[in-house]
Amino acid sequence: MTNELTSFCPDYHRAVELIGRRWTGAILRALLTDVKRFNDLAAAVPGLSDRMLAERLKELETEGVVVRNVFPETPVRVEYRLTEKGLALESVVRAVAGWAESWAVEGSKRAAKQPADISGDQ
Repeated sequence: MTNELTSFCPDYHRAVELIGRRWTGAILRALLTDVKRFNDLAAAVPGLSDRMLAERLKELETEGVVVRNVFPETPVRVEYRLTEKGLALESVVRAVAGWAESWAVEGSKRAAKQPADISGDQ
């Protein structure tokens, strides 16, 4: 593994495309806080539809980031948990959260002060 940045890295691109999909970061954050059940995940992420949650969980499961456990009880209980690969994303989630706390609010304030015309004409 090298720390040198190049203009393009296919592994980096694939990783960013996976974790950068809409809702995925919020789902990962909820899973990191030990939310496990589908309905609890849906409640933890306002605005996330059941269909989108199911789609994102399936993608994360396919990538080996999440594992789905089915418990044969009545009623059937399904839980999701992060795999070792998924848990390794905690530092990434924390880094993005820290960046957001430091910069996202500032960016919103700056954008609010900008003129409404974004066409590029000055």
